[in-house]
Amino acid sequence: MLWQNIRQIYPNSWLLMEALDAHTEGDQRILNQLSVIDMFDDSASALNSYRSLHKQAPQREFYVLHTSREQPDIRERHWVGARIDLVKLSIEGAP
Repeated sequence: MLWQNIRQIYPNSWLLMEALDAHTEGDQRILNQLSVIDMFDDSASALNSYRSLHKQAPQREFYVLHTSREQPDIRERHWVGARIDLVKLSIEGAP
């Protein structure tokens, strides 16, 4: 599912999602296809679920985002030869 469709279906919500198709342009992670795993009332619950799933399946690409964002805005950082994907979480503009 596309981010814009997800925003319409789950307005004003915290979501745990998996990127099914994604690529990197510069330092920006582009999420072409997403699957919604669960919806949450708050970011803390969503992050707890993220941690549990990431521990079980670290090879999968999970994200926690609020649908108030027009775009996901996920940046990659490279440190000493290792790739670390960081989700830039912000509750600005979120309820």
